[in-house]
Amino acid sequence: MMVSPLVTAEWLKTNLGSVKTLDASHHLTGIDRDPEAEFAAARLPGASRFDINKVADQNNPLPHMTPTASYFAAAVAAMGISNDDYVVAYDDSAILPATRVWWMFRLFGHERVSVLDGGLAAWRKAGGEMETTPPVKPPTARFTARPSVGAQVIDMSTIQSLLEAENLGQLVDARPGSRFAGISPEPRAGLRCGHIPGARNVPLTKLLGADGSFRPVAEIRQAFVDGGIDPERPVITSCGSGVTACGLALGLALVGNEEVSVYDGSWTEWGGSSAPINTGDAG
Repeated sequence: MMVSPLVTAEWLKTNLGSVKTLDASHHLTGIDRDPEAEFAAARLPGASRFDINKVADQNNPLPHMTPTASYFAAAVAAMGISNDDYVVAYDDSAILPATRVWWMFRLFGHERVSVLDGGLAAWRKAGGEMETTPPVKPPTARFTARPSVGAQVIDMSTIQSLLEAENLGQLVDARPGSRFAGISPEPRAGLRCGHIPGARNVPLTKLLGADGSFRPVAEIRQAFVDGGIDPERPVITSCGSGVTACGLALGLALVGNEEVSVYDGSWTEWGGSSAPINTGDAG
């Protein structure tokens, strides 16, 4: 069953009893908020917590890198998610970590997954009920990872090989323009400033309205075109640490393009290495 990458708060209010919701809130380094405490205090009724730092490769020094299929399967099973469930991820964060959850589920073969458009703010605005009693751990389910459905991942060595062969194709960076250009410092200490040679810049904010929900498909398509990306052709997405890159991937899925690979290590890996970088607005 094909499902839309996005659901509205009104739809979710009507269908809450037939889906499994996951709170994926996560914040940029330097943001003084505790998503775990906020989840414990208030959440969508019946929601489980999906921490992208925990459902990750714990042996990799880079933040929230993709785990193995077996690790992912065990983690989401512990959240009460089975292969038969329709999953809706939501967040209360400007970097849309729910889109990372959407991407990971599809990477591990689960097609029935969507993101709550506009996040927790949209739910509250729609008058959605909040659960404020202590969270209840759900019974462990059975989840089996399967081959990817419309989601791909790419690593640094592959991108380096493509650059060396002058065959990078389209690489788009979701970071704000000032960080892409190397004008503003990175939020993570120790990283150089700039971008991968040949990259284009389409900040995730260009795909979103003032309320944090995704813009109409035609406007999303135009945002990629304006950034120098052909949204009909294969794309590599990148960002600071592999979160907002998934937001661009979701935007491209809305346009109808699933030939998209997320660079998992993103600028945290590239900017922390000795790989070549560019600065300024040009790719």
